[in-house]
Amino acid sequence: MLKLNPKRGKMEILSDFEIKIDSGMLMQELKISHDSDDAREFNKLLDQASKIARPKALYTEAFIESKKGDEIIINGVKFTSIALRKNLDKVEKVFPFIATCGIELDRVKFEKNDFLKDYWWDTIKGYFLMKARENLLLFLEKKFFLKKTAVMSPGDGDYGIWPIEQQKELFSIFGDVEKLIGVKLTDSYLMIPNKTISGILFSTEHDFNSCKVCQRKNCAMRKSAFDRKLWEELNIKDK
Repeated sequence: MLKLNPKRGKMEILSDFEIKIDSGMLMQELKISHDSDDAREFNKLLDQASKIARPKALYTEAFIESKKGDEIIINGVKFTSIALRKNLDKVEKVFPFIATCGIELDRVKFEKNDFLKDYWWDTIKGYFLMKARENLLLFLEKKFFLKKTAVMSPGDGDYGIWPIEQQKELFSIFGDVEKLIGVKLTDSYLMIPNKTISGILFSTEHDFNSCKVCQRKNCAMRKSAFDRKLWEELNIKDK
C-alpha cells in the first residue's frame, strides 16, 4: 500500500508477508523438549499467533540534502550523529524504515504471573518481527537493485553512535506512524509494540553493523567483535 505525502515523499507499507514458521528452531532456542507437555502448550501458542499475526513494515525512499560536521539532513529532517554522517559520506539515497511484529500480537495478554507464557509469547513476537525485517530488506534490495547494504538504528550500541533520542526525528519522516502501522513512540523513545525496530538502510562498500563500534561486554545480541580502528575513524565519543 502506497502513501504519498508532499513533504515526506512516497511511503509504502508492506504487510502481506509469506511467513513459514519454524517451530523446531523456536523450541530449540527456548530449550523446549519436542515430546514434552511444554512443547504441546508452546505449539498451541504458536498456532494462535499464526492465525492473528499481521507483521508490518513501513519505509520511504529518501534523499540526503546536506552533510556537515556531525549533522546530516534527510528529507528535511536533521540528524546528529558523526557515525551516521560518516557512514553516509558517499551515499545520496537512503531508506528510513520501521518494522514491527504488529499490534495484533501485542494485544494478547495472559493470566497475571504466567511468566512462562509471557516469555514464550515475547519470543514468538520477536520471530515475527525478524521475518518482517527480513522481508522488508529483501524487498528493498530487489526493488531498488541494492547490492551490499547496512543498517543503522537510533540507540544501537554505545550512546555516542546514534542517540536513541533521535527516534523522534526518524519517526517524523513518516508522520503519524501509529495511524500507519500501529507503532507508538513513548516519551522515553521506546517503541510499542516492544518487538519493533526502526532505522536507516543504505548502500555501502564496507561491512558495517553497530556492534563493531559498541564496547558493551557480555551482550547476547552481539554480531561482530568491537573494532577499535573503526571506532576511532568515526570519532565516536564516550558519553
